[in-house]
Amino acid sequence: MFDVIKTEGRARRGVFACPHGTVQTPVFMNVGTQGAIKGAVSALDLKEIGCQVELSNTYHLHLRPGDQVVREMGGLHAFMAWDGPILTDSGGFQVFSLSGLRKISEEGVTFASHLDGRRIFMGPEESMRIQANLGSDIAMAFDECVENPATYEYAKNSCERTLRWLERCRAEHERLKNLPGALNPEQMLFGINQGATFPDLRVWHMEEIAKLDCDGYAIGGLAVGEPTQVMYDIIDAVEPHMPPDKPRYLMGVGTPSNIIEAVARGVDFFDCVMPARNARHGKLYTWEGAINIKNEKYKLDDRPIDPECSCPVCRSFSRAYLRHLFTAGEMLAMRLAVLHNLYFYNSLAARIREALDAGTFGLFRAEFSAKLERRL
Repeated sequence: MFDVIKTEGRARRGVFACPHGTVQTPVFMNVGTQGAIKGAVSALDLKEIGCQVELSNTYHLHLRPGDQVVREMGGLHAFMAWDGPILTDSGGFQVFSLSGLRKISEEGVTFASHLDGRRIFMGPEESMRIQANLGSDIAMAFDECVENPATYEYAKNSCERTLRWLERCRAEHERLKNLPGALNPEQMLFGINQGATFPDLRVWHMEEIAKLDCDGYAIGGLAVGEPTQVMYDIIDAVEPHMPPDKPRYLMGVGTPSNIIEAVARGVDFFDCVMPARNARHGKLYTWEGAINIKNEKYKLDDRPIDPECSCPVCRSFSRAYLRHLFTAGEMLAMRLAVLHNLYFYNSLAARIREALDAGTFGLFRAEFSAKLERRL
């Protein structure tokens, strides 16, 4: 399933095989929360911009169109016309992001729908059933993403409950895969490490969930307001306790520099809404740093967004044209900007893999980790 084919320090170059294809790692997964990338980007576009894995959200697809609808349409792959690997988040992040609309118990979480206020219950078993109906390649375990800052007592209790939830997820996931008519009987399950910003809780929780022998492991609950160095310190604490033969996924992270630094700390999988969200507001990434395409100085700039980029946008359009589209409020502005930023993130992952293949990741990190944080 997962082979580490080369290392440089703690950085890993790997190959991950799943029902809908083989993934080269480190990999950035493109976030299509509701089965589409925000910014009018389709599954057909994902092929052109180098996407390997698409990520969708269990909670949102359960609300609409409904996971049973997706199942009847042949599963998420058929529904959105994407034949590559798909990872589905469990709905656990919504325990954090919808904190004003939910109530947590041992059984699970009761939400007030952000759409119409109706009551929705989701626990480990419900999350596994929804993800089975979606037919994703990787199902994420149902967990609680704890708010930051959290008290030690709350984080400890949450960790222990998340461990019990993982045991229930694992049992239900195994049962569903073996049912006649299972949409994806080879669906994998990733466990999620929690523990807020307390290193001892993180280590304890990682050691405990590793005993359950999931197909991969994620570090969750970071990039939710804590300082960047704290995030790196937590990765440093957890990584030695993660099974070396399983994929490692840092959830919801992050900037280009965050990705480079996390790869250096042994992480294989990444996802983040940041590149698409920033693109929709005119922040575009280049290999010299980020630009705000709305700035007046680009009004007569006939260069592509990034002269080093070979994305479909940079091959055809100028900075001046992109700025005009944003100024005019044209929908095409968001589409082109999102295409460019996602291409950049997928290219970043590809260049990291190339550097690991060549044994030059340390040099790549030294050149680009700080540079890509700059605003031009």
